[in-house]
Amino acid sequence: METEGIWRVRHLLMTVFLHTFATMMVVPAITDVTMSALCPGEDECSVAIYFTGVHQAVTGMGTLVTMPLIGNLSDKLGRKGVLTIPMILTVIPLGILGYGRSRRYFYVYFVFKTLTSILCEGTVNCLALAYAADNVPERQRASAFGILSAIGSSAFVCGTLCARFLSIPSTFQVAASTAAAAAVYMRVFLTDSVADCNLSPPLLSKENIETVSSDRVSPEKEELLTTLPSVLDLFALLKTSLTFSQAAIVAFFSNLADVGLHASMMYYLKARFHFNKDKFADLMVISGSASTISQLLLMPILVPALGEERLLSVGLFFNCIHMLLYSFAWAERVTYVAAMFSILFIFSQPCLRSIVSKQVGVSEQGKAQGCISGISSFANVVSPLAFSPLTALFLSENAPFYFPGFSIMCAGSAAMIAFVQSMMIRVSPFEASSSRSRVEV
Repeated sequence: METEGIWRVRHLLMTVFLHTFATMMVVPAITDVTMSALCPGEDECSVAIYFTGVHQAVTGMGTLVTMPLIGNLSDKLGRKGVLTIPMILTVIPLGILGYGRSRRYFYVYFVFKTLTSILCEGTVNCLALAYAADNVPERQRASAFGILSAIGSSAFVCGTLCARFLSIPSTFQVAASTAAAAAVYMRVFLTDSVADCNLSPPLLSKENIETVSSDRVSPEKEELLTTLPSVLDLFALLKTSLTFSQAAIVAFFSNLADVGLHASMMYYLKARFHFNKDKFADLMVISGSASTISQLLLMPILVPALGEERLLSVGLFFNCIHMLLYSFAWAERVTYVAAMFSILFIFSQPCLRSIVSKQVGVSEQGKAQGCISGISSFANVVSPLAFSPLTALFLSENAPFYFPGFSIMCAGSAAMIAFVQSMMIRVSPFEASSSRSRVEV
């Protein structure tokens, strides 16, 4: 059984690698494409910043609702069937920009990207974590999540390296093809895995279609419908464990900081140091390479030595420091030094997810990870409201004082709040085991 679990996770790692490779490959190019479509020939564009903010806010509002639902459905219907939908939808917006990048095509892309992100943003990562938790013993879960994160980082490095040497049209075409290949690979090789083997029939199965067409509702279908999460269910899940509630607070402020940084950083670097696609790719390769090395070599050593709670705090502290370095960057070389801090701040997410996974039972991993992802997604709603106007203001000529990185410094303060909260997290074996027996949502 243990060997079978290892092979299942290996296919999961390849699926995550291909999907992340496709989605991350376009990141260095998307800023140039956005500004070329909306503000051709300019290095500062408030319209582009607000477009990005609207996308984040709508996506965050949607995923706040869909992520807990998707996680819970994967507990009932199986990880593979639910995972298929976001992986297929990811191909559509990539294919649109692969076909054309004029203003008209960009508007079409923007609409499809915003709508599909409601179901796709973070879903693959959430379900991958739940799948890994199904197949990995609890004592090895932090290291397993670290390896999963390292695979994502290595895909990030490979994707940005390809973007560095490809033209913008080829970048989106290759990304769309790879995303399609990831969906096919997952459907062919990944075997389903949930703790409860008595799965409900798939959504589009013959049994469910017959149920919909008849007047009677099967007991299995009725049980599925009555166990879909509501807002009250999510609050009940948060009340099951003090540690879970503290982890949710950390997840919110950590994601608030990360979203604020990534939404502002590219426009900041373009306005401040005239970055383009190739320089963005260079910066991301440095950050991704440091992250991959750290998670593969350092994390398996540091987790047993320090524990997940302390390593979580270490990661959040250095995340704050690296944001402050970006905000005060006085030369282009400082940004590359800041990118190297990913060797330390990358620890935070795998440790946080591992702590969360140990607070619920084996049959509720999808629900727990979906709840944390949904709370993190709420930061996508708050972040644009807070940081997009600040970024646009301090990059414009109407700034109250000269500080182009002011919004990034504010994002760093959110990371500091997450760090302070993480220092209060205490996990004991008794709490973890007792909370599992209390979860009844």
